[in-house]
Amino acid sequence: MRYRTLGGTGIEVSVHCLGTMMFQALGNPDHDDCARIIHTALDRGINFVDTADMYGQGESEEIVGKALRGRRDDVVLATKVHFTMGEGRNRSGNSRRWILKAVEDSLRRLDTDWIDLYQIHRPDPETDIEETLSALTDLVTQGKIRAFGCSTFPAEEIAEAHHVSERRGLGRFRTEQPPYSILARGIESSVLPVCRRYGMGVLVWSPLAFGFLTGKYRKDRPVDLSTGRPTIRPEQFDPEIAANAAKLDAVERLVELASDLGCTLPQLAVAFTVAHPAVTSAIIGPRTAEQLDDLLKGAELTLDDAALDRIDAIVPPGTNLYNPNAPLPPRSLTDTALRRRPLADRAAA
Repeated sequence: MRYRTLGGTGIEVSVHCLGTMMFQALGNPDHDDCARIIHTALDRGINFVDTADMYGQGESEEIVGKALRGRRDDVVLATKVHFTMGEGRNRSGNSRRWILKAVEDSLRRLDTDWIDLYQIHRPDPETDIEETLSALTDLVTQGKIRAFGCSTFPAEEIAEAHHVSERRGLGRFRTEQPPYSILARGIESSVLPVCRRYGMGVLVWSPLAFGFLTGKYRKDRPVDLSTGRPTIRPEQFDPEIAANAAKLDAVERLVELASDLGCTLPQLAVAFTVAHPAVTSAIIGPRTAEQLDDLLKGAELTLDDAALDRIDAIVPPGTNLYNPNAPLPPRSLTDTALRRRPLADRAAA
C-alpha cells in the first residue's frame, strides 16, 4: 500500500481510502460482515476510513465505531455533516447550530473522542461560509476534530472559503472530496487546479462511476432497472439515453485497455484517479469482501504515459460523460429566482 500526506496537515494516509457508504441497510446490512471488511482493509494497509452521518441515518458511523475499537489510534477517521438527520427544522445544513450538534452525535456513534477529518458534505447557500468556518475552527481548538474539509464544492466556493479564512483569521479547508472517474473528468478543469493552488488534500469519490466501471454494465446487455444502483438513478442506466450509450461505448474500449494491461476494469479505474498529481487518495466503497479484495489486488498498479494517453483518447481531459452530482445540481440552476430578474425589473430595463 502506498501512502501520501493529506494536504498540509502532515497526516499520512493510504492511497486507497475505505468508504463505508454501503455499510448500512441499503447496502450491506450485516454489521459483523461489514466489520470483517473493515478489519481486512486495515490488515491490508489501508489506514484511512471515510463515512458520513447521513449514511443510513447514522448506521454506517455506528458500524465503523464498533469495528475500530482497539484500533482507533492506527486509523485516520473522516466523516461528514450537512444532510438532513431525523425530523424537524435545523437538523441539516452548515450552520454553527447544526454543526455543533451533529459533531457530538458523530463522536458518540463513532465511539471516539476525536475525528481526524470533519467534512462539510455539500455547500449551503443559506449559511454564510464565515459562520461555518468559525464553528469548525472552534472544534479544532477544542480538540474534537483535527482538521476539516469540504466535499463536492465548486472551485469558486473553495476559493471564496480560503479568502474568508485568511481575511477573518479562521482555520481553512484542508481537503476537498469531489467526484472523479474516467467517465467524469470535469474537476480537472478547475477544482483540481484550485486544490493544488491552496495545497489541499483531495480524496475522490465514485472512481467506479456509479458502477459503470465495475464491468457489470456492458453494451448490448440488458440492464435490470429493478435492482441495485439502477433503482436509485434509473435515468443513468437506460441505454436508450444518448449519454448512457456514450458511457457504454467508453466502457468497451476501457475493458480492452484493462485486458492489455493485465488488470481488471475496477483496478484500472482506481489507478487512473490516483495518477493525477492533485489527488491524495481514492475512496473505494466495497459492499462485499470480494469487491474489496479485487480492488486491493490492484493497489500497486501504476499507469504509464502510454496507458494514460489511451484513456485520454477515450474520454478527453476535463470531459464529463455524465453529471456525477445528479440528482443534486447546484441551486443556481434549479432555483429560477437566482437566474431570472423579477418581472418588474425586466420590464423596466
